[in-house]
Amino acid sequence: MKAFQKIYTKITQITKATCTLQASGIGYEELALVHGRLAQVVKIIGDAVTLQVFAGTEGIPTNAEVTFFGRPPTLKVSEDLAGRFFNAFGNPIDGGPDIEGEEREIGGPSVNPVRRKQPSELIATGMAGIDLNNTIVTGQKIPFFADPDQPYNQVMAMVALRAQADKIILGGMGLTNDDYLYYKSVFDNAGALDRIVSFVNTTEDPPVERLLVPDMALTAAEYFAVENNEKVLVLLSDMTLYADALSIVSNRMDQIPSKDSMPGSLYSDLAKIYEKAVQFPDGGSITIIAVTTLSGGDITHAIPDNTGYITEGQLFLRRDTDIGKVIVDPFRSLSRLKQLVIGKKTRADHPQVMNAAVRLYADAANARTKLENGFDLTDYDQRTLKFASAYAENLLAIDVNIDTDAMLDTTWGLFSRHFKPEEVSIRQDLVEQYWQSEG
Repeated sequence: MKAFQKIYTKITQITKATCTLQASGIGYEELALVHGRLAQVVKIIGDAVTLQVFAGTEGIPTNAEVTFFGRPPTLKVSEDLAGRFFNAFGNPIDGGPDIEGEEREIGGPSVNPVRRKQPSELIATGMAGIDLNNTIVTGQKIPFFADPDQPYNQVMAMVALRAQADKIILGGMGLTNDDYLYYKSVFDNAGALDRIVSFVNTTEDPPVERLLVPDMALTAAEYFAVENNEKVLVLLSDMTLYADALSIVSNRMDQIPSKDSMPGSLYSDLAKIYEKAVQFPDGGSITIIAVTTLSGGDITHAIPDNTGYITEGQLFLRRDTDIGKVIVDPFRSLSRLKQLVIGKKTRADHPQVMNAAVRLYADAANARTKLENGFDLTDYDQRTLKFASAYAENLLAIDVNIDTDAMLDTTWGLFSRHFKPEEVSIRQDLVEQYWQSEG
């Protein structure tokens, strides 16, 4: 803090989350202490400065002391971030020492398009529902859409452990203590802590603090991607709780809400985060996978709706009643950048195998509809149903962890077990090379 800082003691307006006072020479997003509580400037009109108080304003008198820091929130960055857990303000919560390093402002602009390179590197996760059908490319931004009762935090932890990335940055917003401890023990037990940095806001912390978490995570990601040319994967969970925190602040500032009680700025607030995904020409990259929980499965809600406009596809989790496991749904999932790497950075048969498997899975869905409506099934229908069940069990289920070549070989095995080569409709030269004859 600056020496001889001016202390203000006259608050003109207080709401549940904000307070307003007259002050000069103050910057937008600047931090301050209000009655000993951390706050941030969210609105300036002339000399009227509105501060968002992270822990809420209850008990703050109108003559409370307000001291401005003269700077927005920052994060100290260095190699020492790896393996550590921090709160929304970048302070350690794992009992370890404070980080020594260069102080960087969080929430800066996204990378100039001139400095970007078209993504062309595969980022493998070990999950066939992603790597086989919806391959992710470094520098991509993609959400997991999931119902609140889906095990999305377990999926994110698995992706963190399996993903072929140099660094994993976890931004947890509104995590239950159980989820926080789950992430901590999984990372610890796997011996993977040395490449994972975690910023965590739990349900016991003020909801408004969640707004800092993505910026903290992305500031750390930019350090590793730019300074070290590392391949960085940022995992954000849960963006719906982030958007809810935005809504709390805007409502308490008496802003008129937009669709579904969300602030009118929701699109740009989300884009500011997702557009940090980038592939640098020198090899460093930031890839963003974020969970968006759906309220009652409503894909038209403002949060998933706006997210879909910004991101390059989506991954859908659903429970497959046939096998009783959660799968990555091949019909509702889509990676818009997968064609940049499949068959180029993966085996030549990948595009055809992927298309054939999803087509046969769709034939099984048609067969199931016929069955439910009381129609007789053909021999082909029966075989597609058996294939679909084995395909879900051996490839789409989130507990399957194999590399891309093994995924392709497994799928060829399922083709040859249930179909004739001509029914699969794959190029003859690939059939001759990969078809697995029975016995």
